[in-house]
Amino acid sequence: MARTKIKEEDTLRYRIETRVNRKKFQELQRILDQNPHKDMSSLLRDFLNDRPVKVFTHDQTLDNLMEELAKLRMEIKAIGVNINQITRLFNTYPETRRKEIYARMAFAEHRALEPKIDQLLTIISKLAKKWLSK
Repeated sequence: MARTKIKEEDTLRYRIETRVNRKKFQELQRILDQNPHKDMSSLLRDFLNDRPVKVFTHDQTLDNLMEELAKLRMEIKAIGVNINQITRLFNTYPETRRKEIYARMAFAEHRALEPKIDQLLTIISKLAKKWLSK
């Protein structure tokens, strides 16, 4: 596959060299560390051409919270599947006694959801305080 031709006016022909002090270099390096898709020369070209510089941030304090949310999601989904299976059995049998047993089982599963939902709401309220307080 052939490379597309670049317009003559857009080719990068001229080399510019400069020196910066340690403080400025460290500042540039910090910006560069927050954008893993760039190298120093691309970053400086973006500055020179007044193009926006994307900075990516990662809040490591949310890692544990996200794991806990994923775990809760799986547990709630499993309980929901159990309730659906019990409901299917409830609707399969016409006998009142069997329906009563399945209704009790479904109710027990439903009660198992309450602490999970409370835990989920606690986590969401923490996130809301953190992200919506500004």
